Amino acid sequence: MFRAVLFLLAAAFTGFSLAETLTGKVVAIADGDTLTLLTESKQQLKIRLAEIDTPERAQPYGTRARQALSDLAFGKRTTIESQEKDRYGRIVGRVFVDGVDVNKELVRRGAAWVYRQYNRDRSLLAVEDEARKAKRGLWALPEAERVAPWDWRKGIKTGVVSTYNAAPLLADASKSAKYSCSPRKTCGQMTSCEEARFHLKQCGNRRLDRDNDGIPCESICP
Repeated sequence: MFRAVLFLLAAAFTGFSLAETLTGKVVAIADGDTLTLLTESKQQLKIRLAEIDTPERAQPYGTRARQALSDLAFGKRTTIESQEKDRYGRIVGRVFVDGVDVNKELVRRGAAWVYRQYNRDRSLLAVEDEARKAKRGLWALPEAERVAPWDWRKGIKTGVVSTYNAAPLLADASKSAKYSCSPRKTCGQMTSCEEARFHLKQCGNRRLDRDNDGIPCESICP
């Protein structure tokens, strides 16, 4: 309770509301999922696009992902539906330009992955699945180069995406509706093998599959 009060006080002190709508002009693009917004009050804010993750600059397709965001938003009047602040102080939110949901459009173009650990919008998974099947953007790369950015940042450069391509990205709705990618769980926190498989395949939690054989939490999964 005390921490929650401190957090709210900090938000009030910085003038930032977690459910705020911001408007302004995009004046800089850092990478495929980060931009700088110049607000109408001439304040520059770092914006991290919510629920998606794009290849890092040094990754295959990293430069093209940055260009895709630039094409959609740079120099344009933009609306941000903010959700929270991340640990780097960036505002995390959905970005809209001329009625286009930029976050979703990047996924549709194959310029971004759905960030499973933080995803709140199930429709994004269907959009990603369609882009993958159509081999758009990064999905046209050789399989060894299609590395999830969160794995790339851990230093895993190749051979980590076979399970993403070997199984559907969308689980049966009647089953997946029972589970959520947040919080990120360990095998000891799983209630069943079905839940463990959901967290591996839908949430990208590869820590559950230490030997990379496609079977999570082998103590509970046959």
